[in-house]
Amino acid sequence: MAEFTFYTVAMSRGQIARWALHEAGADYEQQVFTWETRPATFSDINPMNKVPALVHHHGGHDHVVTECAAICHYLAETHPDAGLLPAAHEKAAYFRWLFFAAGPLEQAVVARAMGWEVPEGRSGMAGFGSFELTLDAVDGWLSANDYAAGRRFTMADVYLGSQFIWGLRFGSIPERPSFRAYVDRLVQRPKYLEGLAIDQALIEEAAEGA
Repeated sequence: MAEFTFYTVAMSRGQIARWALHEAGADYEQQVFTWETRPATFSDINPMNKVPALVHHHGGHDHVVTECAAICHYLAETHPDAGLLPAAHEKAAYFRWLFFAAGPLEQAVVARAMGWEVPEGRSGMAGFGSFELTLDAVDGWLSANDYAAGRRFTMADVYLGSQFIWGLRFGSIPERPSFRAYVDRLVQRPKYLEGLAIDQALIEEAAEGA
């Protein structure tokens, strides 16, 4: 048995977790299904019934990890030799942007896509304040830094970067020079391309069988 079992749908946030698995060099087997063929028993693994989910078979126990940001950092911690954890001086920025992406950034992008507007004068109640304020915050950081933790790639970039790769590709995040430069750096990574190729093949296979 592989050390990890990875549950995913090819066209989903599972692509983030797969990229993280490959960056970490994790030993994993995959359980791939579609939204229509998702087994009823999957809710035993994730009561939210959503992907991705990762099960770590370790020490005679199965440890379930869900939520992409958590999966990314968990893989970085269980594979320290991959060099994806922040150094002491990088920790503040690493955790800041990892959780910013999981909170304000995702909330802002989803709210905009759903057509939800924060009532005037109530932005303080919304974790993201406003769509523009959220993007300005990341723009300011990426205009001065190449990566989430500063000068080098860490696991935080798998999660933060995925938001911008998808956002620029599908138009949910507008083009800005810092965002485009960041995405261009990330999509050249061999492990990103390796994981993406697997999911693209699965998507094409599903389309042919439809």
